[in-house]
Amino acid sequence: MPESAATAARDILTGLHDIMAGRGSTQAKLDRVVDLIAESMASEVCSIYVLRDGALELYATHGLNKEAVHVTRLGLGEGLVGTIAEEGRILNLDEASSHPQYAYRPETGEEDFHSFAGIPIVRREEPIGVLTVQHEDTRKYLDVEIEALQTVAMVLSELLANAGIADGTRGRNRETGAQRLAGLKLVTGMARGKAVFHQPKVTVEHTVAEDTEAERARVYAAFRKMREQIDHMTRDAEFGVGGEHEEILETYKMFAYDEGWSRRINEAIDSGLTAEAAIERVQQRTRARMRDIDDPLLAERMHDLEDLSNRLLRIVAGRVGTAAQTGLQEDTILIARNLGPAELLDYDRRRLKGVVLQEGSLTAHVTIVARAMGVPVVGRIEDIRHIVAEGDTILVDGDQGIVIVRPGRGIAATFDQRMATSQKRREEYAAIRDKKAETRDGTRVTLMVNAGLADDAAMLDASGAEGIGLFRTEFQFLVAATLPGRESQLKLYREVLDAAGDRPVVFRTLDIGGDKALPYLMDEKDEAENPAMGWRALRLSLDRAALMKAQARALVEAAGGRTLKVMFPMVSEPWEFEEARALFEEQVEWCHSRKRMLPTRIEYGCMLEVPSLAETLDILLPQLDFLSIGTNDLTQFLFAADRAEPRLAERYDWLSPAILRFLKRIADQANEAGVPVRICGEMGGRPLEAMALIGIGIENFSITPAAMGPIKAMVRSLDAEKVRKKMRKVLAKPPRDVRRSLTDWAKRQKVDLG
Repeated sequence: MPESAATAARDILTGLHDIMAGRGSTQAKLDRVVDLIAESMASEVCSIYVLRDGALELYATHGLNKEAVHVTRLGLGEGLVGTIAEEGRILNLDEASSHPQYAYRPETGEEDFHSFAGIPIVRREEPIGVLTVQHEDTRKYLDVEIEALQTVAMVLSELLANAGIADGTRGRNRETGAQRLAGLKLVTGMARGKAVFHQPKVTVEHTVAEDTEAERARVYAAFRKMREQIDHMTRDAEFGVGGEHEEILETYKMFAYDEGWSRRINEAIDSGLTAEAAIERVQQRTRARMRDIDDPLLAERMHDLEDLSNRLLRIVAGRVGTAAQTGLQEDTILIARNLGPAELLDYDRRRLKGVVLQEGSLTAHVTIVARAMGVPVVGRIEDIRHIVAEGDTILVDGDQGIVIVRPGRGIAATFDQRMATSQKRREEYAAIRDKKAETRDGTRVTLMVNAGLADDAAMLDASGAEGIGLFRTEFQFLVAATLPGRESQLKLYREVLDAAGDRPVVFRTLDIGGDKALPYLMDEKDEAENPAMGWRALRLSLDRAALMKAQARALVEAAGGRTLKVMFPMVSEPWEFEEARALFEEQVEWCHSRKRMLPTRIEYGCMLEVPSLAETLDILLPQLDFLSIGTNDLTQFLFAADRAEPRLAERYDWLSPAILRFLKRIADQANEAGVPVRICGEMGGRPLEAMALIGIGIENFSITPAAMGPIKAMVRSLDAEKVRKKMRKVLAKPPRDVRRSLTDWAKRQKVDLG
């Protein structure tokens, strides 16, 4: 195998170019292709599977039994080849038979081969085949070999498409009647307009370059034009001053100027690809990384690069850009797979009424920018681009996470009425923004917000929050290309405290690792089968003491002359808290010895997310100044239900007796010990759940800014003593459906549930 991926790919591409340009049938060409790849990679087997009539058919092979060609067929999701095609991901295995999806096909004779690597062959974002290599030795293929195969797969995509032998993009019968689609609430609000598709996909038609230097010049010119566009958009964005969107746009701009990205595209051109193919090749690598990232914040960095790649590809191909460049002619609902943070800035805000995404998340950069623009967004509408036709009437309900396509007259009239009601509701929330969260019988409830950026603190007045109950310090690490130093951390923490003024800020120490892996920090040994319960959060910080010492010193110095509130995540046993606190105190002494200004007071708390900690609260509580309960992680650990698993997303109810009893036991112990207890997590941001929590003795919440209005309205309509009595009955003898029981009770008591 040649020493570099570029050299290996170039050698193969040269041969592929000759094969594609020569005479002969598609079968003859593919037979020559597998021979070429096997010889160039010194691999004993190379095979091409083509998607035909819904199954992956062995179409050509070097090394397997020739009798299996056009005989062996695997369905999507069946065997290793079917898994690669269905999931669109690469498999690189040292022992193929050990993989759970391995399916033995005796007619192929593949039992003699151990190592296996498979690459999806993709056309217009749909699988049309799979390229595989196998070897007798038990070994994984090197990264340079995998990259060479990825490049080859792009050329094969062109060959198969031109030959017309693959299924290609699987057609769907588009519905013509009204459809109601449920998705994820991203930005609240309601909107009505005509469907417009954001981005015409640029399909790379020619992959093999004739003149490498000419292709490089085209890419350089496209980079210059793209960067000019980004500079113009970020400079002229009309948001007003302040807001986290500004920081996100600056990070996006930084990616546009990233030399590492342009270098990877240049390396792909060196391998013999055209400018378009080189951009697509690097983009495929980004998509592969996105699929392996569970943490939404880290994945969002990859989405930014995806967006920039699309923009660069359109420029270099000389294609008309997004729908924004053609101009919106009427009130519009934008339809897209996903959007980068700057994409919305291209559009006329007078015409853009709403956005529907096939992907999207609450922490997505486009979500934050859309919120700043006041554009409602619903995400996670599967297959939306095949359900909707250009020009269809779309109703977007960002409050409910509902999209209605091609509504009838009656549905549209009802929606318009609800839009008016929703606007009135937002005005009501705004009217109580500066009022206290106090129940009808005088119980005071503290409402704070969760945050992760300096600008979040500047927005406290707008939300009416009493402070920041959870500042996620890891966000700074997730958006950085390298490990943030103590000085940059110090600057951020000081900005947050300055912006918050007299209002409290609770800093949570780093919660990274597991599904929030940082490429610049994690090693291969850090990977885990179950990252949520692995080496992460405080476990990682205690193991890498230098990391935690730098953060501790930055927090201590930033809080000089004021109160510092710090809490540690994922504490499982009291000794972990004690060790973390001791480490902080060491840094306090260090700062004192250097005559640095110290905090007037340091309050230490911890997150209760691991159920084991509840069994040792009697040991821990005397050492705590406050306790925060992370309901998201706690729920998945209590029920052994991974919250990232969609099949379990709605199965375990926060209002189940198991959770409520568990939380009441914690609240009772904390209250008896005189330690304030706060709910941090989505549970506290839902009116019915928050009502139940007040009923079991929890009166402090840290929630999203969007939840402030509904929760405060609920609190001000509630009689705390009555709900306490109700909850005592519910927990003593739980009804079959706790949620329905509490909902019916709240209606009778005229509790405002929004």
